[in-house]
Amino acid sequence: MWNVVGKPNLDRMLRIIATQGVTTFCVPPTLYRAFAQMDLAAYDFSGLRHCTSAGEPLNPEVIKVWHEATGTLIHDGYGQTETVNVVANLPGIPVKAGSMGLAVPGFDVAIIDETGSELPDGSEGDIAVRVEPTRPVGLFKEYWRDPERNAEAHRGGWYVTGDRGIRDGDGYFWFVGRADDVILSSAYRIGPFEVESALLEHPAVAEAAVVGVPDEIRGQIVKAFVVLAEGYEAGDGLVAALQEQVKATTAPYKYPRRIEFTAELPKTVSGKIRRVELRNR
Repeated sequence: MWNVVGKPNLDRMLRIIATQGVTTFCVPPTLYRAFAQMDLAAYDFSGLRHCTSAGEPLNPEVIKVWHEATGTLIHDGYGQTETVNVVANLPGIPVKAGSMGLAVPGFDVAIIDETGSELPDGSEGDIAVRVEPTRPVGLFKEYWRDPERNAEAHRGGWYVTGDRGIRDGDGYFWFVGRADDVILSSAYRIGPFEVESALLEHPAVAEAAVVGVPDEIRGQIVKAFVVLAEGYEAGDGLVAALQEQVKATTAPYKYPRRIEFTAELPKTVSGKIRRVELRNR
């Protein structure tokens, strides 16, 4: 499956689905984004019944492309090293593309504010899991020998995940970003995932990662690192087109004022984008 330089052989992976009779398929969003750039009509997906994604949120545009090619919806979910899967698009539940899904039975998940109070639907806040009066099975006990970190991770009877999100009126959770990844620009809070998803809707974009960079006037501005799809070239015209794409898809104040084209994005071994490395650049 892997070639000598350690990168996935995408063609071989997709052909294995047919030759080995794969029915359930799970890969990180990085690979689904790469598959979305391929001619998926050339592969046999007739045996696939269920597809899942794990590691970080998956952009709605990629879910749409995969569904059109394979007839299967990608079921996303949310969990951490400290937890099991606490939010998920379980089989039988309607999927809202881009949403993490509903709270898994056995877990009381909410969006809370800095005081530990639940926020109304539609409000951005901290994703939290209730741990009082009974700590749910599947949640870690504590950070070993780290009382300070344990105190920071608990608030008013909740375990605070360190991630920001929104719950809609139907109970579906939507990921905004890690608390330290959210960009504060001219008093606006901007989640990188929303901007990245807007960029990925443009055919020139294969991958995108968004971070906040210091700015004397606005505090921070949005900067995007973009990996181009095959056949496209970087240039001022494309920068302007991508900026307009984000303005039209999200809101004018969320557009990336800086765009840097790069051959690849730094990732962890599990495929997560290392935004901290991009910020350090």
